[in-house]
Amino acid sequence: MSAARHLVVEADGGSRGNPGPAGYGAVVLDAATGETLAEAAEYIGVATNNVAEYRGLIAGLAAARALFPDEVLDVHVRMDSKLVVEQMSGRWKIKHPDMKPLAARAAALLPPSSVTYEWIPRARNKHADRLANEAMDAGRDGRQWEASASTAELDAPARTPLPDRGPPGDAAAGAAKARAALAAARGGAEEGTLFAVDADASPGSGSDVSAGPGSDVSAEPGPTDTTASAPAPQVGWAAAPDLGAPATFVLLRHGETLLTPEKRFSGSGGTDPALSAIGRDQAARAAAHFAALGTIQEIVSSPLRRCRQTAAAVADRLGLDVRVEDGLRETDFGAWEGLTFGEVRERYGDDLTAWLASPEAVPTGGGESFAAVADRVAAARDRLTARYAGRTVLLVTHVTPIKTLVRLALEAPAQSMFRMELSAASISTVAYYGDGNASVRLLNDTSHLR
Repeated sequence: MSAARHLVVEADGGSRGNPGPAGYGAVVLDAATGETLAEAAEYIGVATNNVAEYRGLIAGLAAARALFPDEVLDVHVRMDSKLVVEQMSGRWKIKHPDMKPLAARAAALLPPSSVTYEWIPRARNKHADRLANEAMDAGRDGRQWEASASTAELDAPARTPLPDRGPPGDAAAGAAKARAALAAARGGAEEGTLFAVDADASPGSGSDVSAGPGSDVSAEPGPTDTTASAPAPQVGWAAAPDLGAPATFVLLRHGETLLTPEKRFSGSGGTDPALSAIGRDQAARAAAHFAALGTIQEIVSSPLRRCRQTAAAVADRLGLDVRVEDGLRETDFGAWEGLTFGEVRERYGDDLTAWLASPEAVPTGGGESFAAVADRVAAARDRLTARYAGRTVLLVTHVTPIKTLVRLALEAPAQSMFRMELSAASISTVAYYGDGNASVRLLNDTSHLR
């Protein structure tokens, strides 16, 4: 048996809206020389980020197979989509029905033993990223991407070579021969042209599964982030520099408990109720909503039971784990726990008046002030933004932490929290950029519950 030919496939995909206008890009490289052998890119219509990522992978593997149809291949895939890398490596389960056929198509292109996967940062995936954005730009303009007009390779970073991949042999000559063969197959293009390879040449590609929503979890940085392909974010009225993809926190208030409709104080000072039947239904609806969007990459929850139950419903649907962050717990309301506002007014009127007037005031019995809650929530925010830079994270938490994150992002006074409405299982969103600025994108959305 002849020695395997060593190739590298770099792939990316993106959606401007998630789901929205989407495209993918892929490039095949000679592992020994780093030379570009083929490029693939396509605008695929409305799809989610993860569908586009998988389509990019399929295109890259199909291109590699088309280059050397009669040779044994050893392909190393590099992508900045942790979802695709982990699922195709067999470390993550594939639960979403829209992802399964795409993963199956990718797996069928080459023997599984001949393909390895590596996650790389967005900055090291610029070639495929640029191809995906070129494809989306072409779709926006009502045309298809053309290889002859691509400048994606100009943005490509220096690649990390693959060590010990066998002797290079006459790699340069082999690469030239492969390009010439592909050119002949595509209609005799000149040697040196970068060729587009259609992913739909792969087996089982008669139906385009990318047209509808579909994703196990969220989008990745680069074109997989919902803002990465759009113009740079605005800070106030002034254009901000390109700071890369933000850490995006999708803030989900937990579902209802039996205390919620009665508007009773329910914090972290003793009451830890479970979700009610209505709350469990709300959690399930939220899970279905996030599964359809395909935007969540990580899940972080308050330690309190109602949040952990809500987070678990989403995590089970998306195939993700839940990380617990103590800083996201609700306020300790002291002696007010379990009481209605009217009951607190009747029993502890002076304390309530002071609490409403000053963020430094503490609920009766030694609870937490809003100032203390803000300090720990801000500390949790800083930990999480550092950990999840460039990623989209679901934070399942409570009224006070969510309002605090929003008002800190707006640089609003503590009293502004009394002007915000947050329904059970509502969704709010705040994005955090590399220069420290934040952008509030959504507040108290309950459309997924209708």
